[in-house]
Amino acid sequence: MDWGRLENDIKVAIASKQKISFLVGAGLSAESGIPTFRGKDGFWKVGSKNYQPEEIGTYRMFCLNSEEVWKWFLFRKTICKNAQPNEGHLALVEIEGLLNDQFALITQNVDGLHKKAGNSLERTYYVHGDLDFVRCGDECTSNLYPFPQGISDKKRGDRITEQEQKLLKCPNCGEDLRPHVLWFDETYNEKYYKFQTVRDIADNTALLFIIGTSGATYLPTEFVDRVSFFNGGIVDINLDDNNFTEFIKSYDKGYLVRDSSSQVLLKIVELMKKMITPGKK
Repeated sequence: MDWGRLENDIKVAIASKQKISFLVGAGLSAESGIPTFRGKDGFWKVGSKNYQPEEIGTYRMFCLNSEEVWKWFLFRKTICKNAQPNEGHLALVEIEGLLNDQFALITQNVDGLHKKAGNSLERTYYVHGDLDFVRCGDECTSNLYPFPQGISDKKRGDRITEQEQKLLKCPNCGEDLRPHVLWFDETYNEKYYKFQTVRDIADNTALLFIIGTSGATYLPTEFVDRVSFFNGGIVDINLDDNNFTEFIKSYDKGYLVRDSSSQVLLKIVELMKKMITPGKK
C-alpha cells in the first residue's frame, strides 16, 4: 500500500471539486458487534428447518409467513438498537465535516449507526433501506413510518405478543407492515433506495473508498464500475480479498488495504486534516 501516492490522490480529488465517496458494508458495523448478514449468525430456524438470509429475507417469505420474518427482523433490530458506533463511524463523521458537499456516504447497512454517529441525512444514501422505518407490505401507500414504539427487545426466537402484532399493522389499510429494507428477491429503485441518485454520484466521484463490503450485491458492483469508467481512484479497505480484489489489482488507480476499517479511516482523517481546515474547504 503506497500511502504517499494515496495522499496525493486525495489532494487531487479535493481540488477537483468532485465527490469523494464512501461505499460502506457490514464489515464496518461488525466492529460494533453486529453480525454480518451472511455470517454464521444469519440463519433462522422455523420448526426443524434452518433458513438462510437469502430465504428468510424475501418478500416471498413475508407473504407466506410474515410473523416469522418479523421475528427475525425484530431480533436483528434489537441487536442494531443496542449497538454503538465505533471509531470508523465517528471517523466518517469527521470526514464529512472536512469535505462538506464533496462527501457522499453510500451505505448498505440498515442498522442506523451512521445516524447515531452523526452523519447527515442529506449526504447519506441508504441503498438497502433503514430498520428505523417500516412501510405497508401491500404498498397501499409509499409512506415510510417510524419503527413502532412499544415493541420489546427480542432474543432469537422470541414470540411477538398480540399487542405487538397490532403495532405491526399499516395505519392506512390495516395490512402487515414490513421492514423498510431491500429484500433478496427485490430490485433497487429510486423511490426507496435512491438508485439513480447514487449512480449519478458514482459518475461524479473522483475517489471512492470501499469499506467492509465484499461486493456481493448489484449496486456496489455497479458503483465501482461507474467510478472506474470515469477514471476515479478506488481504495478497497477490507480484512479479506473479495469480489473487487482482482479488478483493483489490475486497475492503475486502485489500492488494496487489508486492515481494520476503523483504523484505516482514522488514518484517512489525519491525512485530510493536513489538507483541509474544518469549515474552510
